[in-house]
Amino acid sequence: MAWEPFEAQARTQGFRVIAGLDEAGRGPLAGPVVAAAVVLPPMRTLRGVADSKTLTAEQREKAFFLIQKRALGVGIGAVEANEIDRLNILRASLKAMELALQSLSPAPDCLLIDGLHTLNLPLKQQAIPKGDGRCLSIAAASIVAKVTRDRLMADYHEKYPQYNFARHKGYGTREHLRAIREHGCCPIHRQSFRTIYQLSLL
Repeated sequence: MAWEPFEAQARTQGFRVIAGLDEAGRGPLAGPVVAAAVVLPPMRTLRGVADSKTLTAEQREKAFFLIQKRALGVGIGAVEANEIDRLNILRASLKAMELALQSLSPAPDCLLIDGLHTLNLPLKQQAIPKGDGRCLSIAAASIVAKVTRDRLMADYHEKYPQYNFARHKGYGTREHLRAIREHGCCPIHRQSFRTIYQLSLL
């Protein structure tokens, strides 16, 4: 696909380590929100990389492997459900991005961030609405975040099999809501989310 040249434009401004950032898991009723930061070498495309929402699970796994192989750096951060409840989901998502940056090497000098918000950090930043479909490094970050979160939810499935997290990844599917009604909530459910609160009143 044809990506917009956000990284190339940043390089013409003198920036050399440009990280794309995105998160996965803002909408689910359970589990962490996970963010990734990816620094790619100068390139126009990367085979198999697209907005993670447009790819199958198998395609994301293949792209994840390729990103890990080709990237100059990958950082991952996660904020768990109890902290999402304390902060709210937007602030938790931004914190996950900051954690991803803390684990990223080399340290970036420019950030390209999916969405409308920037981070409270002394770095050059650009918020890019729908960036996972427009910017290659953000798309790569979206894949890393999504695959990482899906794997975490598969681990939680082993701990709490009655909810079948491996299938719905914590989203509010009919199956998931039925399981909450039957079994109540578990420690990874987001108590501050309206649907969870309403179910707790039943």
